Amino acid sequence: MARTELKERIGKGLFLLDGAMGSLLMHQGIKPGSGLVLANLEHGDIVSKIHKSYLDAGSDAIITNTLIANRIFLGKHNLAERCVEINRSAAQLARQAAGDNFYVLGNIGPTGDFLEPVGTLKVADVKAAYIEQAKALVSGGVDGFIIETMTAAEEIKAAIEAAKEAAGNLPVFASMAFDTAGKDFRTSMGVDVETAVSVMAEAGADFLGFNCGSLPAGDYEKLANEFVAFSRAIADNKPVYAEPNAGRPVLEEGKVAYRLLPDDFAATMLDVYNAGVHIIGGCCGTTPDHIRAVASLLKKQRHH
Repeated sequence: MARTELKERIGKGLFLLDGAMGSLLMHQGIKPGSGLVLANLEHGDIVSKIHKSYLDAGSDAIITNTLIANRIFLGKHNLAERCVEINRSAAQLARQAAGDNFYVLGNIGPTGDFLEPVGTLKVADVKAAYIEQAKALVSGGVDGFIIETMTAAEEIKAAIEAAKEAAGNLPVFASMAFDTAGKDFRTSMGVDVETAVSVMAEAGADFLGFNCGSLPAGDYEKLANEFVAFSRAIADNKPVYAEPNAGRPVLEEGKVAYRLLPDDFAATMLDVYNAGVHIIGGCCGTTPDHIRAVASLLKKQRHH
């Protein structure tokens, strides 16, 4: 385990998370969908190499390759019964790469279905699926959890509560994915920033954030300002974190692409940092080069 407790280390200032995993796996020839989670079992060397490349780039923590590895999502690929094995292996790979000097966050993502009354999923079943995943991640050696890319308030609440129930002593990061809605920001399920901050804080998250989404790079500073303001006003000033995409997704030859170059991404993240967000990583389209650019720019700032 890392020598300084995770929360204590974060209290010391700038803390860098990693960037995208799925796109880098696909670059290495791993098939999308179920192939991405099965890589933890079948291509551990490739997953490890990506983890190490982020640590070399300056990440303080790496995130397990388990975004879609809950029983409900895995069930769509006939992999529900391998849920524990997939999550434990993913955590072990990350733990091995991180060693004692870096941190590992167990990644928990959406189920891919809607909860009642919009859909058919029951809150109790969702929570049970997340508890199973969280326990498997703990058994592989994670230092905390990062709940990402959520859009529904009920679902993120269930995930945070599950993580707390599975391992109450481990810190929980929780983030939602925002799009622009007029002059405002909302998730695809209509959750605004104030509601997101309030729901995540009340459910027990230690760090509140945003990741993914379809914002243009220039909007991230504004979103960061809103998050920090609401955290101060209604969430005991809990630390905020940000993991934006490498710019707004665009379609190129039928494929989604992200075009924000590492230096431009770093400049955007400097604005986010100056808005009061000191925990920073990247989501879709970001690479070790993006994290390296952020590390070099922000660490330079701190020494001035």
